Formats: sequence, structure tokens, C-alpha cells
Amino acid sequence: MNQAGDTYVAAAVADAHRQCWAYVLAATVRVTRDLDLAEEAVQDAYVRALHTWPATGVPDQPGAWLAAVARNRAFDVMRHNATWRQTVPLLVDKQASPGVDETSVDAVTDDRLRLIFTCCHPSLAMEARVALTLRLLCGLSTADIARAFLVSETTMAARITRAKKKIAEAHIPYRLPADEDLSQRVEAVLNVLHLLFATGHTAPSGQELVRAELVERARDLARMLRLLLPTDPDVAGLYALMLLTDARRDTRTDSSGRVLRLSEQDRARWDRRAIAEGLAVARLAARAHSAGRFPLMAAIAAVHAETPRWEQTDWHHIVGLYDRLIAAWPSPVVALNRAIAVGHADGAQAGLEALDRLTAEPQLAGYQYLPAARAEFLSRLGRTDEAQLAYREALLLTDNGAEQEFLATQLRSLGS
Repeated sequence: MNQAGDTYVAAAVADAHRQCWAYVLAATVRVTRDLDLAEEAVQDAYVRALHTWPATGVPDQPGAWLAAVARNRAFDVMRHNATWRQTVPLLVDKQASPGVDETSVDAVTDDRLRLIFTCCHPSLAMEARVALTLRLLCGLSTADIARAFLVSETTMAARITRAKKKIAEAHIPYRLPADEDLSQRVEAVLNVLHLLFATGHTAPSGQELVRAELVERARDLARMLRLLLPTDPDVAGLYALMLLTDARRDTRTDSSGRVLRLSEQDRARWDRRAIAEGLAVARLAARAHSAGRFPLMAAIAAVHAETPRWEQTDWHHIVGLYDRLIAAWPSPVVALNRAIAVGHADGAQAGLEALDRLTAEPQLAGYQYLPAARAEFLSRLGRTDEAQLAYREALLLTDNGAEQEFLATQLRSLGS
């Protein structure tokens, strides 16, 4: 195959990784009952695709092809391991397996949800549940997950390894939990989906601002979870948050890929259908008077979605919602977002003072949005030298190409 053909196949494999990873891995776990073996077999399947598709062509259903190759590879390994039946770390839900068409929509949905709930078992630490699911279900790199958690890559790698070992040693079953066990598992699943959405909404690395496939995967999984738990206000709140936030996707950059602030976005181009659905779901979540964070986050997103012009934004209302959110979920990132809202509600000086109180927060030490926000307020106050320094700091901490270009543009506008 010529170079153009090789490029086409490489792109097809990359697209299959983005679109099909969760399905392929979950389907392979169904038959291997072993997370490590399944992950290795799936990785082998993608490598096989790179070598096979140039000669055979890209199959009509890449996911099905990859799943079949991964399962066959796993069976080969198991046949050569005489003790595999005694050492499998996952116990299949026997009642869910017989007679299931593994290519059906319901089977795919069930497999992905089973995998999420397996990774979010209560015996795992909360952060390990989220990290492991992002790694296994979404195929995110350890580096990207580490950025999402604001920890080092080494720390995250060790956390994921420990979580896998815990699942193996505890014989955690690969199945949806019983109704009476759902509530204690939902919080971890919501954390998974929120971080997945956030990672797609603003990619930690790469040249594109948005990783649309991750956003859409998070929305699909949140929709599935809402069908499973239709009366849970936190599930509704997260789904509403995703709808309302992603409704702005097409306006977050201009035609050349330049990042646009919220104040610069063309609100007429926001997805009104998604906003209408998101507002309806957010109101349902609010009526439950939940103290959870996701209905409150959805309420903040709803304020922006319902405001026709940037200048009409009710920033004092948003600050009040952030006060409630911090009480429900104390977080340095929430405090940072509240400080930015304070700056819009009460002026740049008030916002800067609120931000400066966060500079000693360890979790924000490598978080680029803190110096970026400080730079904007310093610029508005006419403290140009300090603003330039803050923009340079934010640039050093930013790996996303679109955000780097935005920060560099702001820095140049200050004469640097």
C-alpha cells in the first residue's frame, strides 16, 4: 500500500480507538474475566489492525472486527495457561450471559455499564475507581488521567496498578450491582463520567481544544445511567450539566481554531435543543432539593444558558450558587471558579484577592487556570508587568495547543 493508503489506515485505526475502545474492551472482559488479559488482548488487536487492514481494507464494522480478534487472542493465551480457570480475577454474572446477542445494542450497553460498575466497586478507593475506569473504559493515557487529577504520572500509574490488583485479589464480579447496592456505587460512577466529560470538553494535551468523542461518550453513558436511575437527582444533574455545557461547543473557537472567551461567543449558535433538554432535566434535579454537587453545577450552567447576552449575566447569583457548591463539595477548583465569578460580580480587584488566597493551595500548584485567571484580572487593573508574568506561568503549565495559542495571544497584546 502507498503512503496515502497507510495514512488512511492509521487514521482508521485511530478513529476505531476513539470510537470503539470501550465496546471492544468490555466485550473482551466478558469472556476473559481478567482485566489485564483483556487490556493486553485489545491492545494486540489494534496492533494487528495496523498490519492487516492495509492488505484487507478497513472492515465495515471495525469494532466488531477488533472485538473478535481480541477475544481470539485472549482465548489463545488462556489455552496456553493451564491454571487460568483457578486464577481468574473477575466472576461473570452467570444470569446475565446465557442467550445474549453480544452484537446487540442492549448487550453493548450492558457490557459498558458492567465495566463501569466493576471499576467503581466500593472496595476501591474513590480516586482509584475513577482513574481505573477512565483508563479501561475510555482508553485514556495515564498522563491524561494524571492531568485530570492534578497529580504526577508516576503517582497515577501506581494508583491504577493497585486498583487492578485489588480487583483481582477481591474477585470483584463483572456485573451490574443489585438495586440495594446501587446508591453507594453511583457517586463513583458520576465522578468517572464527569472527569471523562471534562477531559473531552477541554483536552489536557494535543492541538484541538475539544475531544468530541470523549464528550459524546460521556453524554451517552450519562444518558444510559439516567435510564437506569431515573429518579436520582445527582444523575439528572450531571446529565443536565453535560447538555448545557456542551451546547456551547461550536462557539468555543472561531473558524481558525482560536479559543473564544464566553463573552465573545455567538449565543445565537448555541445548541438550543440541547439547552432545552438540559434546562428541563436541571429543573427536575433542583426540585429534589439535593445537596449534591451536580444539580448545583447544572444550575450554574443554566444561568449562562438562559442569559441572552454576556452583559446581562447575573454574576451575584452565580457567586451564591458557588457558595452552596463549596459547602456541598469543598474543592480548590470550585473555589477558583468562584473567585473568577467574584471578579465579574464585584470587580477585578475583588476577584484577584479571592484568587490570591488560593495560591498556597497544593492542588492548584500546577493548574494553569489559576495564573491565567490572575493574569486577566491583573491586566484589567493595569498591572501589565505582573499580568505578563502570570501569562508566562500559565503557558508553562499548559499542554493544549489551542489554549497555548490563546495565552500567547493575550501575552502579545500586553506588548510582550
